[in-house]
Amino acid sequence: MDFWTVRGEPGDVVERLRRWLSATDGEDVPGLVVETSGSTGAPKRVLLTRAALLASVRASADRLGASGPWVLTLPPTYVAGVQVLARSLVAGHTPTLLERDGWPDGEGWFVSLVPTQLTRMLSDPTDLAALRRAHTVLLGGGPIGAALRARAEEAGVRVVATYGSAETAGGCVYDGHPLDRVAVALGEGGRIRLAGPTLFTQYVGQPELTREVLVDGWFLTSDAGRIDEDGRLVVLGRVDDVIVSGGLNVPGPAVAERLRAHPAVAAAEVLGVEDPEWGNRVVAFVVGEASLDELRDWVAEAHDRAWAPRQLVRLDAIPLLPNGKPDRQALRARAEEAR
Repeated sequence: MDFWTVRGEPGDVVERLRRWLSATDGEDVPGLVVETSGSTGAPKRVLLTRAALLASVRASADRLGASGPWVLTLPPTYVAGVQVLARSLVAGHTPTLLERDGWPDGEGWFVSLVPTQLTRMLSDPTDLAALRRAHTVLLGGGPIGAALRARAEEAGVRVVATYGSAETAGGCVYDGHPLDRVAVALGEGGRIRLAGPTLFTQYVGQPELTREVLVDGWFLTSDAGRIDEDGRLVVLGRVDDVIVSGGLNVPGPAVAERLRAHPAVAAAEVLGVEDPEWGNRVVAFVVGEASLDELRDWVAEAHDRAWAPRQLVRLDAIPLLPNGKPDRQALRARAEEAR
């Protein structure tokens, strides 16, 4: 299959995507390639068909109960940014580019953010006033703590948490429920499996990896989850976010969420870093003033004390990839430097 790779300045991507989306169904339309963030290694090149992207756009509008103009705050070359542009264009609106145009006037528009962006915007009066005018803020790209959701709701910002990836043409599970025609199942160890019309076709140049994760119409994600009593998918984090430390399984995302609730912590991430004594040591990367002993006690108040971090790395800010996700490789390097 022919394809084109999403690259370039936002304005150029908008025009190329506009032409691609406006092709008639009978035309020979090339696929579209978006790259993954590469947060845990080399980026993968994900091939999406026009039909898959449009299925996602339409299912999203159906679930939100409306469509309209979108504001781009994310890189246009990753799937979340591509989706913002496509949703706006399919709805008949040229997307607003926040860095160039600023927030739109009026109400009823949409925006997609990652948790770090929302956290910062809730503290900025101008951004907060704008977000209150939005129809919906889609929030994805990382763990979404209950405290952040509660803070947004108290501020009058309507948030819908999304789960998905480039391989699913973006978010395909909204607030724990799959979009129409999307199926969710759990495999061995709670590994999340997804199926439906939004799935990708292949990893370009990686046929073996494609066969590993696309099995009988299902995409085998790298995430673990559970289904709660209300039938909602709860994402527990990446399968490799479970840190085996001293023979115990420590769920990194749960520890990180607890740390973020500490009054002296502005931001936090938790990773396992190879260690000769523990196999992997639990490392807390924190923006804030709390000491390691304070944070260990804080975690132990809510969880098993064995989950408490054994190393604290203080940062001025969590290093991020261009798409707003934490740069896990940079964090691990900082942990090794700090030893």
